Amino acid sequence: MKLKDRLSLYFTLISTLTLLAVLCAVYFTFIKFLEADFFDRLTDRTMVTAKLYLEADEISADSLNTVRNQYLEALNGEVIRIYNANNSATFIGDDQQYWSHETIEKVRKNKKIQFIDGNRQVVGIFYKDNQGDFVILASGIDQSTHVRIEKLQRIMVMIFVFIFIGLLLSGRWIAKKILKPLDLFIEEVKQIKSSNLHFRVQEGENKDEINLLAQNFNNLMEHLEQAFVLQKTFIANASHELRTPITRMLIGAEIALSQERQIEDYKKALVSVMEDSEKMDNIITGLLNLAQADLEFGATELQDIRIDETLWAISAEWNKKGMAKLIVDIKNMPEDPLELLIKANPTLLGIALNNIISNAFKFSGNQDVHCLLDIQPDETIISITDKGPGIPEEIQSEIFKPFYSFSAESGHEGNGMGLYMAHKIINLFKGTLAFRTEDGQGTTFILHFPKF
Repeated sequence: MKLKDRLSLYFTLISTLTLLAVLCAVYFTFIKFLEADFFDRLTDRTMVTAKLYLEADEISADSLNTVRNQYLEALNGEVIRIYNANNSATFIGDDQQYWSHETIEKVRKNKKIQFIDGNRQVVGIFYKDNQGDFVILASGIDQSTHVRIEKLQRIMVMIFVFIFIGLLLSGRWIAKKILKPLDLFIEEVKQIKSSNLHFRVQEGENKDEINLLAQNFNNLMEHLEQAFVLQKTFIANASHELRTPITRMLIGAEIALSQERQIEDYKKALVSVMEDSEKMDNIITGLLNLAQADLEFGATELQDIRIDETLWAISAEWNKKGMAKLIVDIKNMPEDPLELLIKANPTLLGIALNNIISNAFKFSGNQDVHCLLDIQPDETIISITDKGPGIPEEIQSEIFKPFYSFSAESGHEGNGMGLYMAHKIINLFKGTLAFRTEDGQGTTFILHFPKF
């Protein structure tokens, strides 16, 4: 059974039981009220009977007629008896005993009793008069009460049925209304596949359990996406970053083995292989650390790095390739070398900067790329400017997302991980990565590193 059906059923069941309890309370209270009212009427009959038959000699005829007109209205199945000290019926023409001696003696003992005998209600009183001690018993059938009770039963059954149907329908409507966000949540969850782990369900505005469920689910999806992205990121970056040193090692080894050489030449080739191997080791270590830490390194993983030396080294590597130049300028060069330090992981910082610079060369058609290092009192700013066509406005919000690549649309190769990795790494170092772009005028990526 669906949750909304169970909620509707429980709501209807509880409400119906409450309504039934209220109707039963009203029903039995009404019955007791009518019984008490009829007992009062029978009591009045006994008192009037005592006045009429036992004290008639003490009141005038006019007064007796007044009493008769006021009180003596015949009741359904009415029976009245007056018993003397010998428990014998007297005064009334019908002198049948009717009630037993035990009942009469009970009235003498208790002075007044009232009870139900079958469908009759009975009242008995003990009356002391100058003519002796008497017991007066009166009974009758409250036919009007039975008629009222039957009508009340029919009315209550109709009310119960109508309200039950109303509660059932309203309960289902309420359950459907309350659980509508849950239905939306389920439909949105069905849309999530391995290809769109970035999808997030709507959390809604109500601070209820469904909203909390959506928030926790989105947090879970965030972690799953990160794990999935890290897996692909490691593979993509490992193949991307390791290709260059491996190629260099292979070319160096092939050249060294192509002919007999001097010992010094072999030593140079081995030194080059060792350098490339060390670089590969650093790249692999950095990528593994990045994956294992889920892009959340602690401060102990960071170290002081002179950013100007890092930029000069990256510039030298790119300029060795003999293509366009990476031109590095420094603005506000400080006198104190400590002002040039930033907290970072050198391998990961190199990957981030190289990814941005690689994109700059690629999208500017291998024209020169300008890098400006600006040392401010409270932060270090690196601006990398290309001469490309700029970033279209419709994709500007997408470029830092994993596996999104504008390369295919622009005729360039790319796996969509470069800027994503750069953005993650810069954020890892408590920095920020932003950009400004102008159609046909190129793009500038701006890195801000705080000073600690």
